[in-house]
Amino acid sequence: MSDTSLLQRSVLTLLRWLETFRYIKFGIVGASGTVVNLVVLHLGHEYLFTAIEPSDSKPYASLALAITVATLNNFTWNRLWTWSDRVKAEARVLHTDPDHPGAGQLGREFGKYAAASGFGSALQYGLTLLLSGSMDYRLANVIAIVIASVSNFLANDKWTFKRR
Repeated sequence: MSDTSLLQRSVLTLLRWLETFRYIKFGIVGASGTVVNLVVLHLGHEYLFTAIEPSDSKPYASLALAITVATLNNFTWNRLWTWSDRVKAEARVLHTDPDHPGAGQLGREFGKYAAASGFGSALQYGLTLLLSGSMDYRLANVIAIVIASVSNFLANDKWTFKRR
């Protein structure tokens, strides 16, 4: 057996073990959402909304768009991966297909997710604007995301994707 295949098997074993921890999954999804958020925030503030928010002003519209797009990203991946076991259990109770939910069911789930994440989103928005007065708006946004992530996890774990 080569060192490479042993390393690959070890890494896969570690990843499977880490996957059992929901908060780690949530963190990985959150990291992808942070990238989405920062890309949309930067593109919005530097290019899309330059007429209404010059680069030396606070990123009001860009930040709202970035949070919205990142929330859609995070809902999708959290539904498909972080809480997939609970989504499947709920589908069994409702006698629906978890892989092909109806528009109404998906809309209700997203509505609960957005409501549960609302406090975190408001906290992120406010903190980013507050901190961007004394540092780069992108760094301020990352700090705000980290702080808001705890409330987002707890709200979605206990309400949106609650254990049945």
